[in-house]
This record gives sequence, structure tokens and C-alpha cells, in this order.
Amino acid sequence: MMRTKGREVLVVALALAIGFGLRAWFITHGPRVTGDSLVYGDIAKNWLRHGVYGFTRGLGARPTLLRLPGYPIFLTACFAVFGVDHYGAPMFVQAVADLWTCLLVAGIARRLYGERAWWLALWLGVLCPFTANYTGAALTETLSLLCIAAAFYAVLRWRDAGLGMNRWVVGAGAAMAYAVLLRPEQGLLAAAVVPAMAWMAWRGKGRLAAVAATALLIVLPLGPWAVRNWITFHVLQPLAPRNATDPGELIPVGFQKWYRTWGLDFITTDSVYWHYDTDPILMKDLPDRAFDTAQQRKTTAQLLDEYNQTTTATAAFDMRFKAIADERVKASPLRYYVEMPLGRLTNMLFRPRTELMNVPLDWWKWGRWAWISVGLGIINLLYFGLAGWGIGKAGIGGAAGWGMLAFCVLRCALLATIDNSEPRYTLELFPLIFVWASGVLAYSANGSRRPRS
Repeated sequence: MMRTKGREVLVVALALAIGFGLRAWFITHGPRVTGDSLVYGDIAKNWLRHGVYGFTRGLGARPTLLRLPGYPIFLTACFAVFGVDHYGAPMFVQAVADLWTCLLVAGIARRLYGERAWWLALWLGVLCPFTANYTGAALTETLSLLCIAAAFYAVLRWRDAGLGMNRWVVGAGAAMAYAVLLRPEQGLLAAAVVPAMAWMAWRGKGRLAAVAATALLIVLPLGPWAVRNWITFHVLQPLAPRNATDPGELIPVGFQKWYRTWGLDFITTDSVYWHYDTDPILMKDLPDRAFDTAQQRKTTAQLLDEYNQTTTATAAFDMRFKAIADERVKASPLRYYVEMPLGRLTNMLFRPRTELMNVPLDWWKWGRWAWISVGLGIINLLYFGLAGWGIGKAGIGGAAGWGMLAFCVLRCALLATIDNSEPRYTLELFPLIFVWASGVLAYSANGSRRPRS
């Protein structure tokens, strides 16, 4: 028995070592500190140096509310320990956090599907190139994955501890609270988990007070943030603005609507959507589906030519983009309200996840690096396929599994409403995909337990 236990510990250590090596490779060979990373970093530096949660402006700092404080808190702590602008250190901390996520996912799999599933879930997690890649980016994704795994693991431990008021209530509440502080849409995690907990408590004759305490813990940290925003900006904002703007800034709703009439894949997110109000937008970067008629193409070209002279968003430009968008929506409502949202969601789910790699984004054009894109695309499909197989063989996983599924459905429904396609928005599904995929090695029907409800 001792020899078997020692062998298991060695295998776990080997898995974690390989997983850390994979993440260290991504961190050292392709770290990404651009875009949102610099936004978070600037907030963290000003918070640390000036005590102002905001951006650098001239010799001082200007307060902001366009990002929640979860990730800036993490960066501020790392900068305080390892030095300001040393982004490598936070990335290695994220690598450790991601391995912790893998262990939690394995723990969920064990409680739902048994011992063999534990091993498969662990290896699926540590070897996943997609989650590993994001440890090399100063973004919220890695910590969000940890919160998702921690929330569901804590719920299962709470269930097995008797559904009462215990330490796992605090664990679940804290995980979901920090998830919301990282990204506002992570309130969907609570919207899926809390009802699942209520169902467990009701079915198991547990105490609903524990569920209420969990819900209270989730919203509690938002109070100081909302008060700060009211005092600083005189607005009621308990989360972060949907359009990531501070009060008084222009929201380019016309441009956004125009983009939603044709924007489908990540390459145009990168070359068009993110360029607005900072960089030129070129006609050659617009696909043919962006135009319904020759006159519309001409009107769009003229508008972009005028915009490119200043690369500054204005209300006048926005009205003209809206006019084109309205014309296109009127011509094909089905395309705008159904086809494009579903197309963007499908792209986010199943495109090769190469957005952080030094390979061309137009993966469908065969070239020197196409084999990498094709290979990663196949791996992505295999993960989803394994998850479906696992559910078909071992079931969804009881009430906890239904909560996991609810989170996936709610998140996909939300993603179908956003302007731009970014594959990282579906990365949050992967901890749950690992769990369900491990179901292919669940206990057989004649010697096993079924997942508890």
C-alpha cells in the first residue's frame, strides 16, 4: 500500500513538473504584455505609487472605473514583491495557479466520476496548450479559471460535508466573489452555482442559510467598489461598464453596431475592431460580407478615409457608421440577429487557439505555420469531443454537473450578444470540459457509484 501511494505521489509530481515546464516555455518564448495587460499594469502602478486606482496622465494619475479591481490587486501585490513592470514574475505565479486549477479539476472529477477519472482530468489539465498559453499573458483568464474550479470543488466538498454551514461555504463564496472582481460577467458563475447549491440543500434537507451566506459573500466585496465609484464619479456602478468606458467618454455604439453586421472572426477583431479610435482601418481588411451593394462599399470607403485622417472617434463618425448599420440590418434582420451572433460564438468555441502565438491569424490560408493551426484546431475539437463522450458515458454529474452546464450555457448565451469574437472568452469552459472528458474513464456500471444529486 505504501509503495502504491508513493508511486501515485511520484506520478502526480511528474504531471505537475511537465505542466510547469509547458507553462514556463510559453512564458519564456512568447510572453504577451499588450492591450489590456498594459491597462491593468498602469492601474496597478498608479495604485502602488500614488494610491490612485487609475491611469497615468501627465505627472499624476486619473481615477478610472472601467476595470474591476481583481486583477490590478494581483498585479499590485506582485509588483510590490518583485518590482514594478516585472511582468514575468506574475506570469510564473499564474503558472502555479493554473497547476492548482488542474488539481482542483481532478478533485472535482474524482467526486463525480471516480479515481480513474481523477488521473485523466489531471493529465488533460496539465497538458492543455490553451490554458497553459494564457499563463504567459498578463490577463485575467488564468485566475478566472482557478476561481471557477475552486467554486465547483468547494460546492462538492460542502455537499459531502453535510450541506450545512461549514468552511466550504466560505470557500465557494470567496471563489465566486473574486471571480466577479476579476471580470463582471463572472456573475454568471454565481447565477449557475447558487441555484445548484439551493437544489442540493433542498433535496438533501440541508440548511438554506448556508446558500444565503454564500450569496452574501459573493456580493459583499462589491459594496466598497460601488461606494468608491459613487464618491469618485457620482455614478452607481457596482461592477464595470459594459463598454469599458469612464463616465463622460464617447461610447461608439454606431461603430459597434456596424461591426456586428459583419464581424465574425478574431482576425477582424484584431485588424478593425481594436483599431477604432487609435489606428487606421484599411478597406483591404474588411471582408466582402461587410458590403451589400457597390454603393455601400463606396460609402464605407469614404467614411474610413475620413476617419483615417485623424484616427479619432467622434459623434459625427458614429452617426454615419450607425446609418450604414441600420441599412444593413434592414436588408437582413436574420443575418444581424441570428447568423452573425451564432457565427461569432462558433468561432470563439472552435477556431484554432493561436491568438497568443507568433503564427498568422488567418489559419485557413495554407502556409509555413498552417500545420500548427490545424494541429491545435484538432486538439481543441478533441477536448470538446471527449467531454461529450464523457457526459454520454457517465452522465452530467448530478446537481453540481447541472450547475456546470448552466454556467456554460449562460456564458455562451452572453457571448452571442457581444460585438467582437475573442477565443479567450470561451477559455473559461475548459476546467469543466476537463471534468466531463474524464468521465470516459468513470467507474463501470457494475462496480461503481453514480454521481450524487
